[in-house]
Amino acid sequence: MLNIDFISASLNEKTREKFELLQKRLRELEKVLIAYSGGVDSTFLLAVARQQLGEKAVAVIATSETYPESELEMALTTARQLAVEPLVITTSELTNSAFTANPPERCYYCKKELFASLKKVAREQGINWIVDGTNASDGNDFRPGRKAAAEEGVISPLAECGLTKEEIRHLARLIGLPNWNKPAMACLASRIPYGQKITAEALQRVARAEAFLREKGFPQNRVRHHFPLARIEVPLAEIPRLTTGSLAEEIVSYFRQLGFTYVTVDLAGLRSGSMNEVLPREITKRS
Repeated sequence: MLNIDFISASLNEKTREKFELLQKRLRELEKVLIAYSGGVDSTFLLAVARQQLGEKAVAVIATSETYPESELEMALTTARQLAVEPLVITTSELTNSAFTANPPERCYYCKKELFASLKKVAREQGINWIVDGTNASDGNDFRPGRKAAAEEGVISPLAECGLTKEEIRHLARLIGLPNWNKPAMACLASRIPYGQKITAEALQRVARAEAFLREKGFPQNRVRHHFPLARIEVPLAEIPRLTTGSLAEEIVSYFRQLGFTYVTVDLAGLRSGSMNEVLPREITKRS
């Protein structure tokens, strides 16, 4: 159970108002299905919803080829630490040719299937509202999936209340959530350049490459799949360690085992949505 009084007393006035507004909003909804991913945003939303609504807050997590299996395992472990047992459903984006063609609006097709699947579960559970972990900072990026959320009537309480990513991490730490500082984990399809077909093989290649880098001490990394070239992104401060000595040789060797011919490092460093940098401004503005 969250200590709401303690949390509220520890916040500045602006964040406290947002936090109290979030609690009020969830109480108004009465019963919700939470699109839970195991990331800090949806975990924080789940924790507050459970505190406000108890078992009337139901968590559902979707598994598919576009996320590493390790992410599902971590998400389930985190939820269980909150005494929550999420429902697990399976989605199959790779059966949708509109998704695998990998257009700029790829995320729309992914989220459309996800939210349609969640609506089915919600009907079965007698729940009227689906909520997700979109926050107020997410509007700064190109997110075609928001259109699908709007079409399917998905509510984003964190964004509605104006809570930013930074504020959510702060609140999550105060609450004691185990994943308050977990790096963001985008869908593996986001590593593949627009227009290059998304395949199970490519997704698995990326997942293994990124897992290898995490094992080598780079918890925040992206491997962009410009096959047969791999473009590695890590925070700027970690680039020297990545490219020095035997570790660099080990990385190249492993990546070549995965099928890559060329292994490169992006000198601009790790950044969210770097694949969107090639898109015309008029496309990104439409989100």
